[in-house]
Amino acid sequence: MYKIQTFNAIADKGLARFKPGQYDLGDRVADAHGWLLRSHKLFDEPVPQSLLAIARAGAGYNNIPVDEMTKRGIVVFNTPGANANAVKELVAAGLFLCSRGIYGGISWVSTLAELDDEAEVSRQVEQAKKRYAGSEIAGKTLGVIGLGAIGSMVANMALELGMRVVGFDPAISVEAAWRLSSRVEKVDSLQALLAEVDYLTLHVPANEHTRHLLNSETIRQIKKGARLLNFARQEVADINAVIRGLDEGYLSRYITDFPHPSLFGRDDVLLLPHLGASTQEAEENCAVMAADQLIEFLENGNIVNSVNFPQTRMARNGGFRITICNENVPRVLGSVLSVLAERNINVVDMVNKSRGEVAYNIIDVETEPGAGALEEIRNAPGVIRVRLV
Repeated sequence: MYKIQTFNAIADKGLARFKPGQYDLGDRVADAHGWLLRSHKLFDEPVPQSLLAIARAGAGYNNIPVDEMTKRGIVVFNTPGANANAVKELVAAGLFLCSRGIYGGISWVSTLAELDDEAEVSRQVEQAKKRYAGSEIAGKTLGVIGLGAIGSMVANMALELGMRVVGFDPAISVEAAWRLSSRVEKVDSLQALLAEVDYLTLHVPANEHTRHLLNSETIRQIKKGARLLNFARQEVADINAVIRGLDEGYLSRYITDFPHPSLFGRDDVLLLPHLGASTQEAEENCAVMAADQLIEFLENGNIVNSVNFPQTRMARNGGFRITICNENVPRVLGSVLSVLAERNINVVDMVNKSRGEVAYNIIDVETEPGAGALEEIRNAPGVIRVRLV
């Protein structure tokens, strides 16, 4: 029986994927084989020797010490695309909120609550509405930085709203490219995109390459008066540079899902309480996707949507399955196969994939390898973790 420890409230639809009798599931499970979580921070969490995988029900994973888990041979999953529609719809709302005086107008109308004279209400509304006039987004240019699951949906949506869309993503995947409308204009540099946009939306993960992607230098390259939307991660935009951009007129509005104290009280900033994936549908989609990935790994050794190990899948070919995490260095696989050959264990099928400094192998064999064979493989130079699935 596999043991799964949950952190945070995981949608019931996802928890139901774990079959009773095959999984011990709960928030106080000792010696867990898998962890399932949303935003819980794991940096100070004791890691049991039994832990094999962590599944994050969401796209971001900066609450997980990924490098440490990689060294231990623990596979970390996320759920890219599961909440994409929820974020896309919030970005659509953001485009309208930063174009029209919707928020200010609603707030002002609430001040009329004490008036009981319909004629007076109508008079004041007619006088005040000019203060909240805005502009239409149709015909304007939207720049999309990051054309993954969310960015491609945002780009396609903006086209349907009548916008011109320019996109930049040097690492766009084949899968994402297929999803993207041919009407999206792709540029080869960030600078080429910034000079043209009336609106700019960010859809890249937070990492060492994207931290402060928008900074004092890049913001000064933006077409003056542009509106910036950040529903990606706070770290992608340098807050101090954004404030200077607003003060100097390079930006006319900033709307973000990540409130920061230095942004409070500004009329040109709209702050939302991290609502991007906060829909029932998105939470259920993320929970189901995370659970399925965890189950597939524990039961079959297959890896899909890992943030630290290569995507590795192989159909079952009967017999027994060995999975091996190892350092991505020469001779490791040769050593493993030598151990099997010396013990007359025939390999039926195998797959070997690498990612950065680590590699992952799935090997199907005809006969069950004994504890001695597994221990010999485990002790081979470069091997991090071995499992008989």
